[in-house]
Amino acid sequence: MDIFSIITLIGGLAFFLFGMHVMSDNLEKMAGGRLEHLLRRMTANPFISLALGAAITVAMQSSSASTVMLVGLVNSGIMEFSQTINVIFGANIGTTLTAWILSLSGITSENVFVQMLKPQNFSPILALVGMLMVMIGKSDRKKSIGNVFVGFAILMYGMELMKNAVSPLSQMPQFADLMVKFSNPILGVLIGAVFTGIIQSSAASVGILQALSMTGSISFAVAIPIVMGQNIGTCVTSLISSIGTSKSARRVAMVHLSLNVIGTIVLLPILYLLNAFLHFAFLHEMVSPVSIAFIHTAFNMLITILLMPCSKLIARLAELIVPDRKNASVVAASEPFLDERLLSTPSVAIAECEHKCVIMANMAKQTIFDAIALFGSYSDKDAEQINADEEMIDLYEDRLGTYLVQLSGKALSTGDTNKISKMLHAIGDFERLGDHALNLCNSAKEIQEKRLHFSEEAMQELDTLTLALSEILTDAMQAFVTGNLTIASRVEPLEQVIDGLIETVKLNHIKRLQNGRCTIELGFILSDLLTNYERVSDHCSNIAVCVIETSHSSFDTHEYLYQVKHADSSFAEQFQAYFEKYQLPEKKTAE
Repeated sequence: MDIFSIITLIGGLAFFLFGMHVMSDNLEKMAGGRLEHLLRRMTANPFISLALGAAITVAMQSSSASTVMLVGLVNSGIMEFSQTINVIFGANIGTTLTAWILSLSGITSENVFVQMLKPQNFSPILALVGMLMVMIGKSDRKKSIGNVFVGFAILMYGMELMKNAVSPLSQMPQFADLMVKFSNPILGVLIGAVFTGIIQSSAASVGILQALSMTGSISFAVAIPIVMGQNIGTCVTSLISSIGTSKSARRVAMVHLSLNVIGTIVLLPILYLLNAFLHFAFLHEMVSPVSIAFIHTAFNMLITILLMPCSKLIARLAELIVPDRKNASVVAASEPFLDERLLSTPSVAIAECEHKCVIMANMAKQTIFDAIALFGSYSDKDAEQINADEEMIDLYEDRLGTYLVQLSGKALSTGDTNKISKMLHAIGDFERLGDHALNLCNSAKEIQEKRLHFSEEAMQELDTLTLALSEILTDAMQAFVTGNLTIASRVEPLEQVIDGLIETVKLNHIKRLQNGRCTIELGFILSDLLTNYERVSDHCSNIAVCVIETSHSSFDTHEYLYQVKHADSSFAEQFQAYFEKYQLPEKKTAE
């Protein structure tokens, strides 16, 4: 084995890791928000959590990536620490699928159809099909499937390079002597852990071990400790990602490490203790790629069977290793709004941003309602709450905006790009609704302090206007949360009716002012109130247009409004229905 074989081995590893990266990115993109939805369905049932953990890891093709995602979700407060333990058990099982796929390369048969099961034989066909799908496919899903095929072909090409690079080792007596030394279980565990920790991929290190097994120089006694060490080494990624996170997030990484370390400490001595009495002959037999895949799966299954009933003790151990701090409240306050670790799985990050946007939307709507309620019964306590809510809405807008801009730089599907565009446009309107709620609060405070009263006629007009505003707020927020285009289409006709109502109220006020039935001071307050009502209505229109336009992968507000007002027959019908629904009461005598 010369320097060129070493270069080929390194190049093969690079191709393997790149192919794995392409596969996992596109599988995760195809899964979209379903990954986040699955995680939100975590229940007290450990077997459901186990299955979901395995499914998510299969989709992401990496137990390290899924554990890092769990660290981010716990650090953001989206998941509880206790919910992650059984998910990690499932992740350890799900990650063994790659080894089974790679083990097919060891198939030997003269039958053509059996030979086609070998990845190195069918992966070139997958590469061709994948490239055609990438080049010709019009939908993001087809392109992603094509990229998965190409990624798999690159991965298998890397595997072949590694296999060819290490094949000369079978003729080297020095390599055989080295493998005898690795039969020391402690050394084997350390080698597996260190190497996997360096490349941060158990799939790649298992793949290299499978390539080495084809030399016929690795026995079960060597392979078993190395595989156990590889399971420990894969925890390095989650441990690194947990640096600087909350205690709960660090405990997630510690659980991942604890499961594999405890499993190794318990199972390895049991194996050699039994061997001392039963003298297992298979330990001296040479392994194959299939044997390594079996060892990998069996080890993780045994860990699950052994430790899953003790999940509460595992959690307690993690809590002892990462204890609570005395200033826990300060730590909690410093925890991130949305964890940057979620950026590595964009669809999950987008789904969590949507969740935060829904909270922000409902907060903005409720703050407007609370501010309007102050005109009926003002209290300083309620006013202070509105101020606090407005500050929280500002915080949401700032942090969500920054996070969404970071997300927009990732490789995203068209659907995910539209979601980000929708949120980026909407959060500005939510923030402005909070500002108008604060303005309304100040107007209500002025009326309270100056002991002013609107006339019965003005109050009836404002009541009608408030009902219309309540409906448009409710519809706009419901359209945003649900993506319902039918509800969104109702907003613009109602906005036009509200504009007309505001103009009528203003004209009626001027007439009352001219007749001496209204004071200038009340007029200023009424003008401020109507201006804020109009702006709230405008922002509701913006939100509805945003929902409709981003669903069509465009955002031309002026063109949409022109078309809907001049070319949409349903607009006139809806406008007329709202016009009749929100008729101002007939004028009465005095203010």
